[in-house]
Amino acid sequence: MTLTVIDHQTITAREEDRPNLIKLEAETIKSQLISTTGEAIDLPQPVLNLLRQMVHELLQGNSVTIVPIHKELTTQEAADILNISRQYLVELLEAQAIPYNKVGTHRRIRFGDLMNYKNDRDAKRREGLSQMTKKSQKLGLYTKAANTPEDQQTPGE
Repeated sequence: MTLTVIDHQTITAREEDRPNLIKLEAETIKSQLISTTGEAIDLPQPVLNLLRQMVHELLQGNSVTIVPIHKELTTQEAADILNISRQYLVELLEAQAIPYNKVGTHRRIRFGDLMNYKNDRDAKRREGLSQMTKKSQKLGLYTKAANTPEDQQTPGE
């Protein structure tokens, strides 16, 4: 049986986990696992890095799922991750914006390739928004009053 992205266990922190997560995030972690035989095993740096990232995300209220970078996704799974329609994803694939391969008549997208596309797309969006903000500020269209909720504005603003 092949696991899909959805089959991977999603981890979400409970409220009672927060105090220990806060301690973990604040501490410099140098940790060991104790095996069932009582042997202490030092955690390798990549595992510690993964733990730090997971703790950070859990404290932000995000759920975490570990997906291998080489995992192949269906077009629907990939579209769901990008929050776009499957048809639009197929158009991106056909325009060669995202690498894919075919298994019979079905397209498969490597998770790593999908995340590279997503990171590039998100970076371009951030840059575009930054440019728009700078232009708005230069034209005087971006003011404090325009970005303050009405109930928080002080008299005379």
